[in-house]
Amino acid sequence: MIFACTLMLSACNEADLPPAQAAWPEGDNPFFHEYETPFNVPPFDRIEVGHYMPAFEAGMKNQMENIELIINQTAKPTFVNTIEAFDGSGELLTRVRTVFSCLTSANTNEELEQLNAQISPVLSKHFDGIFMNKALFERVKTVYDNKSAFKLDGEQSKLLDETYKTFIRSGINLDDDKQARLREVNERLSTLTVKFGQNLLAENNRFQLVIDKKSDLAGLPESSIAAAAAAAKNKGMEGKWLFTLHNPSALPFLQYADNRSLREKIYKGYTNKCDHSDDLDNNATAAEIAALRVERAELLGYANHAAYVLEESMAKTPEAVNKFLAELWTPALAVAKNEAEQMQTLMNEVSNNAQSLEAWDWQYYAEKVRQAKYKLDAEALRPYFKLENVRDGIFTLCDKLYGLKFEQISEIPLYHPEAVAYQVKNSDNSQLGLLYMEFHPRESKRSGAWMTSYRKESYKDGRRVAPVISIVCNFTRPSADTPALLTADEVETFFHEFGHALHGLMANTKYYSLSGTSVPRDFVELPSQIMENWAFEPEMLALYATHYQTGEIIPDELVKKMDEASKFNQGFATVEYLAASILDMNYHTLSDKTLPNVVEFEKAGMDAIGLIRQIAPRYRSTYFQHIFSGGYSAGYYSYIWAEVLDSDAFAKFKESGDIFNREIAASFRKNILEQGGTKDPMEMYKAFRGAEPEVKHLLKKRGLDL
Repeated sequence: MIFACTLMLSACNEADLPPAQAAWPEGDNPFFHEYETPFNVPPFDRIEVGHYMPAFEAGMKNQMENIELIINQTAKPTFVNTIEAFDGSGELLTRVRTVFSCLTSANTNEELEQLNAQISPVLSKHFDGIFMNKALFERVKTVYDNKSAFKLDGEQSKLLDETYKTFIRSGINLDDDKQARLREVNERLSTLTVKFGQNLLAENNRFQLVIDKKSDLAGLPESSIAAAAAAAKNKGMEGKWLFTLHNPSALPFLQYADNRSLREKIYKGYTNKCDHSDDLDNNATAAEIAALRVERAELLGYANHAAYVLEESMAKTPEAVNKFLAELWTPALAVAKNEAEQMQTLMNEVSNNAQSLEAWDWQYYAEKVRQAKYKLDAEALRPYFKLENVRDGIFTLCDKLYGLKFEQISEIPLYHPEAVAYQVKNSDNSQLGLLYMEFHPRESKRSGAWMTSYRKESYKDGRRVAPVISIVCNFTRPSADTPALLTADEVETFFHEFGHALHGLMANTKYYSLSGTSVPRDFVELPSQIMENWAFEPEMLALYATHYQTGEIIPDELVKKMDEASKFNQGFATVEYLAASILDMNYHTLSDKTLPNVVEFEKAGMDAIGLIRQIAPRYRSTYFQHIFSGGYSAGYYSYIWAEVLDSDAFAKFKESGDIFNREIAASFRKNILEQGGTKDPMEMYKAFRGAEPEVKHLLKKRGLDL
């Protein structure tokens, strides 16, 4: 974005003005014009697949023209005419990229997938051309070397530093031969990461467990049976039951189905995703991605890919991450082994013949132990977690903490019929932003849950540009006669993603590139994970957890059971997560460019840490989308790193005696949510908390403080 000179500098003259931007193309492509929609959201109803490639091409051309204007201006380099102008050079390209990337995740089709594979290496080449442009870098470097002369404020200094570092980390100082090879590596990586994700989407949609005997449904709750019947009917298999690898289908099956052989089948279907030596196999793709990342790190002068990535994180080094994970691994594994013994004991008691506990038994017997030990049936909670009630509870929480109001808008373009849109307002009725939400699985959507932005917050011509944020989830669908009733895990996920949304909505930074979630990976999960802490607090449950049929508030006895069972199975949950984090670090601390044998590499790494056979890493290599296709390479540890922060931060609310403390919430908003990436994360955290975080709150929360 380009901003008025008077906003940026206390004293400026014509030499400080940014160069005029290159004109956008004309034509009927909706990306080329002001959207003229409510809240200036993308006109989804007018965007066609054929609009994307011309818009991509025009956006890249327009950005290069803007960069040429920056390079060729006669005025000496200043913050405004170089750094600020560069930050705003790609507005058209950003516009089309954001819409395209959001839809290829949330509502894709075959044409979009083909285009994604086609455009990804082209975009890689485009950005390499920018960040290896020596003439442009000379202007950036001149400003950087003379920063004291420009009297920059904190945010301007941060933008300058980040811009300069991006050029350095993109290879601007390499010789021509190394730059040429780096371009090839980046282009190939862009192709492989898209392929990895597309294979996984297809694999999730391909697997089917079809049941035609009602006896094979024994143990399953009625909600799962009804959902499976509806899924089968939609596939033309009326009278049967269809289970898939989507979490709302697969996880209840593993948790409740009495048929052990079928549990094994769906478990192996899940843990062997994209590991079948066919056209959707991701072994070779993952291996090549890992090897190319080794080579790229070497070209850029780093010991390994993790060292390259973590330089920009709170953790700073692979050694710090590995030390952190190791400290958590020992107590977590001890708890998990104890849990396994409990389940084996129960299995021995109920089984007619001696059997060993296996991975596909874990969730089934964990549920049995939960019911026996805590008298808590997870299914008994779902009637109190109607999707709409949970949503309204989150809205109430946001009002109590921050004074926010959410007003649903009906006359607005939607990217899918199931999406809903809300205008978000501050307590003074001023506009904060717009929020899209949609909740249920479908074949056009990747698995998991995430927050994304159709437009990030920034300032233009001295006025705040309101963000357009989206939450996408894969929660249990309603059935013919029952609304969508969420599991406790789905409730927690909803709170989590809403925390990300608040980070984007509450952003209040001048620059687009520093706005909202533009922070280090191991800090970005703080705003999301702190929201999870409210979900099951008794005071919070009283505000939203009402029975969908009777309207009864969740009974105190059930709340007490939830609290007593909150640390149950945390050994398993922590170990499967830590195993995946360690697997991620194993891949990205490699220094050998030889392609690893993925199966052997993964097994050796898990054997080395003593992972028990009944637990697999939360994500095995061939479907580890976070690290091979999702931007979390050498960063999956971030969730538990940030849990140290969120546990410590929420403790401040608890210590005050009021979990809805508006004064503390105002501080969290001011020092964390509004700041985006304008300051050092620990500096922001200490401004809120008054000290660095203590790990004791995390250990207590997970029951690992043995």
